[in-house]
Amino acid sequence: MTMKNHDEIRSEVRNHYSSIARGATPGCCGGATVDSEQVGYSKEQLSAAPAGANLGLGCGNPQAIASLRPGETVVDLGAGGGFDAFLAARSVGPTGQVIGVDMSADMVHLARANAKKHGTTNVEFLLGEIEHPPVGDGVADVVMSNCVINLSPDKPAVYQEAFRMLRPGGRLAISDVVELKPMPAEIADDISALCGCVAGAAGVGQLISLLTTIGFADVKIELEPGSREVIASWAPGRKFEDYVASAKITATRPLTVTTGSDVKKPAAACCPAGCCA
Repeated sequence: MTMKNHDEIRSEVRNHYSSIARGATPGCCGGATVDSEQVGYSKEQLSAAPAGANLGLGCGNPQAIASLRPGETVVDLGAGGGFDAFLAARSVGPTGQVIGVDMSADMVHLARANAKKHGTTNVEFLLGEIEHPPVGDGVADVVMSNCVINLSPDKPAVYQEAFRMLRPGGRLAISDVVELKPMPAEIADDISALCGCVAGAAGVGQLISLLTTIGFADVKIELEPGSREVIASWAPGRKFEDYVASAKITATRPLTVTTGSDVKKPAAACCPAGCCA
């Protein structure tokens, strides 16, 4: 199936991940459940989250770069079944709060059910697109996400919203897939490769330029060692690992920048995928 317009892409992605939430489609990126230890989670973290929260949908561990502290407020974009949100809730403790946002009603239902079963009270899950999260301005100490922003057809809007939600001094902690070199059309135009966290990946240079233009400081993108072997397992034979890798994306909102007219606005769309990588 070839790529479509933004609304059609969102619909395809929503349907794909809703099916996973209902148990009708195996996870995840690339169509196979990721071994969470391979992407950076400890056995202790894996045992701490509610059963059913870890759907194997990640490409990294944003907890490892978020440096969460007790009492902080965290927004998790594309929270899925709630796995990272529950780990974050544990880190910020009873005086902190975690807000998970997902555009799939089935995922939100699953995450809320997991919270109820686990008795976690400092986390809530909201229905909304990550380009338009239903979260107020300047409420978050940390905005995190795990292998989700690559799925968005409007990445500038996602990162602009992350900037808006962060308090001055707040931190961005993203695990995502990035493009290493331009993809052939059979991958770049394949909606199944987009839903599989490959075709929508942006280049490293492209992302650095975007985040800097929005106003983020201390922008760093670090490739995850060994991630290409994990990506190779998503769709054996398709050679996705030649074109993308997992990365840690971190940045901060400067203390001196405020919301509104002082925030730089990015262009409506990034440059073509891979042009800056």
